[in-house]
Amino acid sequence: MVFSSLIFMFLYLTVVMAVYYLIPRKWRNTFLMIANIVFYGYGEPIYIILMMFSITMNYLFGIWIDKRRDKPSTMKLLLIINVILNLGMLGFFKYAGFFVETLSIIPIFSNLVAPEIALPIGISFYTFQTMSYTIDVYRGDCPSQKDYIAFATYVCLFPQLIAGPIVRYVDVADQLVNRRENFEQFNNGVKLFLVGLAKKVLLGNQMGAMWTAIKPMEDAGILGSWAGIIAFTLQIYFDFSGYSDMARGLGNMFGFEFLKNFDFPYISKSITEFWRRWHMSLGTWFREYVYIPLGGNRKGMARQVLNLFVVWFLTGMWHGASWNFILWGLYFGVLLVIEKFVLLKLLKKIPAVFSHIYALFFIVIGWVIFDFIDLGEMFTFIGNMFSLSNGIISADAKAYLLSYLPLMIVGILVSTPLPRKIFLKLSSMKYGAVLETVTSILVIILSVASLVSNTYNPFLYFRF
Repeated sequence: MVFSSLIFMFLYLTVVMAVYYLIPRKWRNTFLMIANIVFYGYGEPIYIILMMFSITMNYLFGIWIDKRRDKPSTMKLLLIINVILNLGMLGFFKYAGFFVETLSIIPIFSNLVAPEIALPIGISFYTFQTMSYTIDVYRGDCPSQKDYIAFATYVCLFPQLIAGPIVRYVDVADQLVNRRENFEQFNNGVKLFLVGLAKKVLLGNQMGAMWTAIKPMEDAGILGSWAGIIAFTLQIYFDFSGYSDMARGLGNMFGFEFLKNFDFPYISKSITEFWRRWHMSLGTWFREYVYIPLGGNRKGMARQVLNLFVVWFLTGMWHGASWNFILWGLYFGVLLVIEKFVLLKLLKKIPAVFSHIYALFFIVIGWVIFDFIDLGEMFTFIGNMFSLSNGIISADAKAYLLSYLPLMIVGILVSTPLPRKIFLKLSSMKYGAVLETVTSILVIILSVASLVSNTYNPFLYFRF
């Protein structure tokens, strides 16, 4: 069940919201936990067992670790076992087939057959969340949660369960038991949800349809190839940031405050800045639980470079069990190392327009690596982006470009803070409330009309 589906908006959410606010406050976490399980089980009921195992296992380890504060060595052993169990579960479901497939390249293992294991939706997200909890308990950043219902609600809270943002336990621990819902927060949540819905349905889906059409064209031409990958660049931003906005909005409706996950990443003037603005919850997780524990930048340049490459190798692996994701992670790792030790000072000195072009160029190339699982097709497409062998643009690619160009221009503008600043300015004026109401109604009407008339409505990050 996706947030931008009619069944979610007009059936599931409506019922859950009504019951949530009708029942006594003391039962709301219990009801949310049940509603979360229904939400998750709608698509893959068998994996409810796996998720509940993860919840129970981490709940118990949190208590056990907290009780052994007088024995640091025992605490550390318990944490190591917990991390191994979490990563083992994630590794089996996400990477077992990839590992066997890679191993079979070696002649002595050529008879190995990769197992076909379905990837449970959201396992990367909720595994990282539960690991952050036990690590924070070990560090003493928070006490263990004794209330199983509250902890289960945190892990499987449906707004952020299957595609993030990755919510650290310490950021919502108090909200789990002491939140006080109010009209202003609920109203802000509705508006944020509608912003995300518009991003996803009215822009992300349309750019995705354009990319789906152009991607397989071998003769799209140099302009056609660039138009296609720019469409994907917009699609993945509006798809994922739209989902994150909807998740944060839904959280507000139930009294939760989740941290922002995107901050206009395409206005960045360096790759370093881009990764401070893109998927911020994942970046925070790797910084807090991998980069800093490895030593960060405290143990000399060579160790810092190694730490950066470890983080970006793991970042690539986290996104998927495929060589293109590893290559994608290392690609950005190399760029970040070069910037850190060579380019950043230069980028700050040159005119902003050039540093912006530089950043966007390498970001777009990165999205080619990200989306093409077949490495041969990836390099062919990159070659087409810089070759005139297929001409400027094919007739088919030109037709799609002209058809989607107005929406592409709108998408480029919306990926900057300018439209938001203008809207906030107008909203603060005399008839601002009327403008907000009319805009909200239009978003609902246009989004529903688009969902009814189109079957293309994927969420790219569901596969991670």
